[in-house]
This record gives sequence, structure tokens and C-alpha cells, in this order.
Amino acid sequence: MRILALDYGTKRVGVAVSDELKIIAQPLEYILAEPFDLLLARLKTLLHEQDVELMLVGMPRNMDGSFGPSAEMVHEFVGRLKEHFECPIRTWDERLTSTQANRLLVQGNVRRKERKQKVDQTAAAILLQSYLDSLPGVSW
Repeated sequence: MRILALDYGTKRVGVAVSDELKIIAQPLEYILAEPFDLLLARLKTLLHEQDVELMLVGMPRNMDGSFGPSAEMVHEFVGRLKEHFECPIRTWDERLTSTQANRLLVQGNVRRKERKQKVDQTAAAILLQSYLDSLPGVSW
């Protein structure tokens, strides 16, 4: 069973998935945020194809740990997801994931046009890796 991570944005939703051992996160794709019914359909397909046991959604927080307007939008998004999916859905702190994703893509010499296409799914992978690293039982 795997974990599917979502980096929610008003235009695109970045998607990443864990391996079955829940050690490594990998970027998967991005899905357009609207229309919502198409987003739901794609997520339903991914949950089945990837054998997902948990959906993890990035929760934006301010640097001081407080929640702002973006967090309220994610809270509403999670509420809408819970109306359509039975698997557990949990949020995880996503501070600076987009910044880290952009930095990684620049360091990887990814062209600006391609970075725009890959930043959301890369941010979702960073978010997911942070979560995976916090799980007990894995020691290096």
C-alpha cells in the first residue's frame, strides 16, 4: 500500500506517491484543479492504480506556524475530498516546499518552461518525503 501526496494550488494540484515500503517519495504528475469533477476522477483512478491507503495534503502555514487564507482554502479542499473518498486524508506542513522544488529544478538545469510544469509535483514529493522521514521504524 502507498501514500499519495497532494500539493494543492488553485490552478494545479501536484501529485507524488510513495514506494510500497514507504521510504521514498517520487513526483508523479500534476492535475488541473478545475473542473473539480475531473480532478476527482483522476484521483480516483490514481488511488486504484497506486493501491493508496492514505492521501496526504500539504497544509500551508506561515513561517511563525500560524494559518493564513491559503490554509483555509486547503481545509475546504480536504473537506470536499472527504465527501468523495473513503481512504484516510491527512494534512502535513508544507512550508517552503515550492521554494525547495524550484531550487532543486534550477540546480538540475531544468528549463524555466519545464520547471513550471514540474514544480507542483516536485513540491508534492518533498512534502511526502518529509512525512515519510517522520514515520517510526526506518533507521539508517
